[in-house]
Amino acid sequence: MLNLDRLRTLDALARHGSVSGAAEGLHITTSAVSQQLAKLEREVGQRLLAKHGRGVRLTDAGRLLADHAARILSQVSLAESDLEAQRGRVAGELRLSAFPTAARGLFPTALAALRAEHPGLRLRSCELEPERGIQGVVRGDLDLAVVLDWYNKPMPLPDGLVKAGILDDPADIALPAGHPLAGRDEVDLAELAEDEWITWAEGEFCHEWLVFTLRSKGIEPNLGHRAAETHTQLGLVAAGLGVCVVPLLGRHPVPPGVVTVPLRQQVRRHVYVVWRADADRRPSIRAAVRALRAAGESVTGQPEAAAASPASGSPTT
Repeated sequence: MLNLDRLRTLDALARHGSVSGAAEGLHITTSAVSQQLAKLEREVGQRLLAKHGRGVRLTDAGRLLADHAARILSQVSLAESDLEAQRGRVAGELRLSAFPTAARGLFPTALAALRAEHPGLRLRSCELEPERGIQGVVRGDLDLAVVLDWYNKPMPLPDGLVKAGILDDPADIALPAGHPLAGRDEVDLAELAEDEWITWAEGEFCHEWLVFTLRSKGIEPNLGHRAAETHTQLGLVAAGLGVCVVPLLGRHPVPPGVVTVPLRQQVRRHVYVVWRADADRRPSIRAAVRALRAAGESVTGQPEAAAASPASGSPTT
């Protein structure tokens, strides 16, 4: 009889590509991963791993068993989901991630409400950029991830995920108080062609969106400063070092010396939550989506449509 915990360890190694990655994903030590895999090799009577440089790789037998392990674990997850749905109780552990402004703007309200309403539910949350959050859900390291699209640039989603909208998040332009456009009711991106921009880290989805959007307006952006956190970006704006796009979610309090002005283009992010289809019936998933929606409504004052839908690689807005 194959041991389920050892199959889970093999699956984590296959997904993460290394012993250290598997250990991080499973929240155990690297020595525990090695011990589990050694026991699994003895159990099946074949070598599952081979040395590869400083790491390891799966042998043919290892890849074969890892494929079976992924299917077995998916069925186990589905069985657990069905049992939880039959009980109708919101209990167990729920692991969530959100990009930084969503973690700041949604998690305190949503997670506090979940804890108060469902004391049997253990909550584990972390900040992750959208791409990493999606990867965590696909790998099974997370149950839910709060992610985003920009109004003109969708976030690709893999098959096998379900999504539900949380809120549409309007974005303004943040200007130093002494900026010539700071007193305007609205501005056009084209009017900021000569300004220095404060943006996100290279390669992040929001940074790619900003560059894509500015270039689509015929602007080759002067990218002066990069910062992951909205409040770091706003601090740089307050110091007169540039301008930035600032969504409503997680922005407050805006520091002194910064003025936010609406953009004529009505720039918005669509914030939504994704989870695996095989966990769709879990009451804890449904409770978390309701709590996140309520937190989103408290930000914008507008309820989000209630229907969840399968991911199609191009999220609906």
